[in-house]
Amino acid sequence: MEQARPARWTRFADEAPALAAQVRARFGASKHHVLATLRLDGAPRVSGTELQFHADALYAGSMAGSIKARDLLRDGRFAVHANPGDGTMSGGDAKISGIAIEITDADVIAGYAGAVAPPEPFHLFELRLYEAVLTSLHPDGDRLVIEHWRLGVGLHRTERC
Repeated sequence: MEQARPARWTRFADEAPALAAQVRARFGASKHHVLATLRLDGAPRVSGTELQFHADALYAGSMAGSIKARDLLRDGRFAVHANPGDGTMSGGDAKISGIAIEITDADVIAGYAGAVAPPEPFHLFELRLYEAVLTSLHPDGDRLVIEHWRLGVGLHRTERC
């Protein structure tokens, strides 16, 4: 069975606006997050990364030639865990996964560079999504709330004690 093309951030936001806003807030609350990529042998690799929302898309930049960039150029599958903050679960625990698409369009790169001012030279990847998850503590404090959006499936909410 062929997997659907990953969604741009805007599709996720259109299909699950409240969840997208919460996930975006978690990624915006801290500068550094944890990116998982795949090594040449298929084993996972984790790296620190910064994400930026620019022009209605979610991007990850990387130093030119970095191992992280080489992983994504070879196999774009990724997962990112937002920095969990101070340990209180305030705002929830956010994770996304999908495919990183290398951006080669000079105008898009120039617009991004003008807005974000990354150190150059750099690789630029748009992060397209298969899923997004936000785990938070219920206001009653007695259970976890897991909100999960999956491409082609939509939004699902689970509560666990």
